[in-house]
Amino acid sequence: MKTHVKALVVGGGAVGTSIAYHLAKAGWSDVMLLERDELTSGSTWHAAGLLPYFNMSYATTHIHDYSIKYYKTLEEETGLNAGFFVVGNLRMAQSQARMDEYMLYATTAETCGVPYEWLSPAQIKERYPLVRTDDLKGAIYHPTDGYINPADVTMAMAKGARQRGVMIERRWQVDGYAWTGDHWDVTVTRMVEKGGNLVASDEQVVIHAEHVVTATGNHAQRTARLLGIKIPAIPVEHQYIVTEPDPALVEWRKTNPQHPVLRDADAKWYVREERGGWILGPYERNAPARFLYDVPDSFRADLFPLDLERIEEEYMSMIHRIPSSETVGLKDDFNGPICYTPDGNPLLGPAPGLRNMWLAEGFSFGITAAGGTGHYLAQLMVEGEAEIDMASLDPKRYGSWMTTEYAARKNEEAYEHVYILHHPDEERPACRPLRTGPAYDRQKALGAQFGCVNGFERPNYYGPLDAPDSFDHDARSFRRGGWWQYAVDEAKAVREGVGLIDATAFTKHRLTGPGATAFLDWFTCNKLPRVGRINLTYALTDHGTTRTEYTIVREGEDDYYLVSAGAWTAYDQDFLYKAIADKEEAFGRINAEDVTTRWGVFAIAGPKTRDVLNELVKDADPATVLSNKRFPWLTMRNIELGMCPVKAIRVAYTGELGWELHHPIEMQNYLWDRLMEAGAKHGMKLVGARAQNWLRQEKSYRAFGTELGRDATPLEADLPRFVDLDKDFHGKDRMIATGIRAKCCTLLIDGPDDADPWGREALYTADGTRVGRLTSGGYSVHFGKSIGMGYVKPELAVEGTKLKVRMFDRLWDATVTCDSPYDPGNETIRKDG
Repeated sequence: MKTHVKALVVGGGAVGTSIAYHLAKAGWSDVMLLERDELTSGSTWHAAGLLPYFNMSYATTHIHDYSIKYYKTLEEETGLNAGFFVVGNLRMAQSQARMDEYMLYATTAETCGVPYEWLSPAQIKERYPLVRTDDLKGAIYHPTDGYINPADVTMAMAKGARQRGVMIERRWQVDGYAWTGDHWDVTVTRMVEKGGNLVASDEQVVIHAEHVVTATGNHAQRTARLLGIKIPAIPVEHQYIVTEPDPALVEWRKTNPQHPVLRDADAKWYVREERGGWILGPYERNAPARFLYDVPDSFRADLFPLDLERIEEEYMSMIHRIPSSETVGLKDDFNGPICYTPDGNPLLGPAPGLRNMWLAEGFSFGITAAGGTGHYLAQLMVEGEAEIDMASLDPKRYGSWMTTEYAARKNEEAYEHVYILHHPDEERPACRPLRTGPAYDRQKALGAQFGCVNGFERPNYYGPLDAPDSFDHDARSFRRGGWWQYAVDEAKAVREGVGLIDATAFTKHRLTGPGATAFLDWFTCNKLPRVGRINLTYALTDHGTTRTEYTIVREGEDDYYLVSAGAWTAYDQDFLYKAIADKEEAFGRINAEDVTTRWGVFAIAGPKTRDVLNELVKDADPATVLSNKRFPWLTMRNIELGMCPVKAIRVAYTGELGWELHHPIEMQNYLWDRLMEAGAKHGMKLVGARAQNWLRQEKSYRAFGTELGRDATPLEADLPRFVDLDKDFHGKDRMIATGIRAKCCTLLIDGPDDADPWGREALYTADGTRVGRLTSGGYSVHFGKSIGMGYVKPELAVEGTKLKVRMFDRLWDATVTCDSPYDPGNETIRKDG
């Protein structure tokens, strides 16, 4: 065995072999793959091998698309047939809501170039007469995918990897990782078979690896312990059954091709042909999580007992949909562990807090994702960035607050939710509430309907007081849900009066020390603010794209308060702390501290904001505290509101006159009560995140995770005013060299009367040429129509350009408007008083 390698891949399933293959393909020599047992002996061997395109995530859709195309090339390269049956994928709908879901998904598919067709019930019946269609609304059909043999495709990738120089070693288990400062010392132990179990021998080797990738599947919790980190990847039982041959199917196949993979999402199952019979794979309720801490040594390529009672409902619905299956017996059954994560998406990217350690864990659709995972992770490792923004899959989207119990319960929920309606306004209930601000109970009593951001409860909107616990579920829709009018009223309140928003979930860091100023000047692309002032700026990737958005408040010469997106606390912290460690010797001592949970934040905004705050200001001359003279726009002042000291920042994400009130978290309820008392005199309305999202689009304020990300530079986001090209900063040269590949713009949309865009729709010219995609969408109370933001070809990002946006089953008119179409001169936000 070689003991010095460039990259060590741990795990020999489909994902691990793909990563090893693609690292070698990308030009890395000295790549080694270790498997503790045999290749495919984890979840790969008992996977059903389906290759579904369907996914609401832009990044994951690209990953699945690459896999499906890549698998078709393996036989020519390796001489091994990967067992790919391109039979297509028919996803049926029993309701109009399900068809709405498919139409929303289709817009994402279009932005990624994924082909699809629509079929009516009559067309389904004509093509596939064994399928009952009288209670269907229709279906979406993907002609280019189907199913594959998991073992065959893994072995084909393994052979392709070996042909490219990858060393594959079986029966070696990793027992320790130690970072030396420039490489990993990985202690591995030879595994031997004893009494049917796989046990460790006395033979150990230390492998020196510059990079390590873990693709350990069901063993992710053991990996987490060895690395001293948290990985919320825990398996859940997934069972499927294989029937005896169905005479009707056997007769059909004498003169007809295979059926596509059939999916009845409303019945929560998939079905495909298997040797004249059917495979039924349900996603039922109450499937338990397994191996919360360890996989027993006795569990190798093993299965759990079948629980037919648990899947009885899904089995009967298969008989309903394929009546000929009623008389056939069961031939085989499988109930094995499939790894999940709390949101169902894999954990793919750099490990938190570690150097050159990469995670590829939590693949619930591992066969579908394996090929694309290898391709895009290899780009991240070899080139520094992938061509698509991988942030939505980054392992650091879960912070240190995450526990084993949380992961297990959320993963069970993710399994059960595979076939539920994936509303864009979906909020899943398991493990909630968990992280709450002190004012949570007060807000709930006032009708708050909460969303979950990084585990934090945050009001999405304020609904009816008579049904606070049940309304949110009933309010969801692919169109304008029951919450829509509440959000409209909240947005109008900010534009016309005053509204109060809880923004406590914001990420907050404090940077101090003699090196802080020089470091931040290099780390971010805008000028640093003067003491007492703030600015908006961006930290860039090595490739010059946007890695993090910051509001920087300068409280002293070397004293900075950084505010960034609430959903990305661990993600931002990891990037910031690693950059400091790299540059502290050059710039001097820097103290960095995560103060997110120390400070609560209320944002108050609207023309009457001063009227409310003046009721509470304690000062020798309270009438002037909030005036432009004493408190100009884009400044910070320490003020007192009643007995609460407040770090007040004059900025408003809504584009109205307003302040962010950063306060000691332990005083939050006191401040809330005082604001509510003062606000009642001036008609103040409580406002949630959905109305705020609409309002920021009226101002063309970009949001991290939508308009801002690692696939676009700040210049492509059309933010040159926040980029100081007269100074040197990290990523500057690559940003300039990249140029403007696409450009961000705001569009006003003449859409349907009952729906608004969600921010994943494809954009077209009048002649039907696809030219871009939306990244955000919603409703504008100021313009009385739908609004969206997105990226188009640079020459089209000009005010007045006429475009089309795909919503549901047709194209709707859209017009590129000016930047900040509401109050482009910022007169309201600068209003004096």
